[in-house]
Amino acid sequence: MSFIEIKDLVKKYGNTTAINNITLDIDGGQIYGILGPNGSGKTTLLKIISGILPPTSGSVTVNGINAVTGADSIKKFLGYIPETPALYESLTPIEFFNFIGSVFNIDSATLKERINAFSSALEIEKYMNEFIGSLSFGTKQKVAIISALIHDPQLLVMDEGMNGLDPRSSRIIKELLRDFASKGRTVIFSTHIMEIAENVCDTISILYNGNIAGTGSLEKLKEEAGSNNTDLEEIFLRLTGDNDLDTLLNSLKDL
Repeated sequence: MSFIEIKDLVKKYGNTTAINNITLDIDGGQIYGILGPNGSGKTTLLKIISGILPPTSGSVTVNGINAVTGADSIKKFLGYIPETPALYESLTPIEFFNFIGSVFNIDSATLKERINAFSSALEIEKYMNEFIGSLSFGTKQKVAIISALIHDPQLLVMDEGMNGLDPRSSRIIKELLRDFASKGRTVIFSTHIMEIAENVCDTISILYNGNIAGTGSLEKLKEEAGSNNTDLEEIFLRLTGDNDLDTLLNSLKDL
């Protein structure tokens, strides 16, 4: 049995179909990328996997637990990083981390060690006693990442999780994710940035207009696209049927 099983998944908002009959099996112990443009359904899919949003139809199980009826159980071993950090802005980072520690019953010594290690690595020590609401977007993103990792989750779900990060912090997070997966844990990582998907993810699903256009390793996607090109952007364009851009570009140049 796969760690995450998605079967015939549909999500509609009124007359708009955000997820259109998706079926996926995601094995544990890997970084699994959901690649697609803005509006392709990535956030909706990740929220359903995380038990935050119910599907219209179909099913999702995470480690054998139904994502609707067992959402509370899933959240006990889940770390979730939304596209826009959702934080208590009237708290300081240290207060917020201590709050997260109390929610997950982390003993004080372990919690202190993890807070010190993460805050030092991501260089936010000088902001630990500042109100979160006063911090920059990038610093808030670091706080959100630390809060998702601090309880050592079995599943980490990141929705465009590297937005706003400086190159140093981005590199550190990439290495942490690889180490996380090497220990048998699972990362679901959505992005619209080709370079991140290509360099970080073990397996990639291309999501386009709520449909899966292709799934597999980079090599498998190349085969599906009928391309020897190692550039993921070219593969994406071929699989989504949007690779003939010359006419469009020429028309724009003639304006």
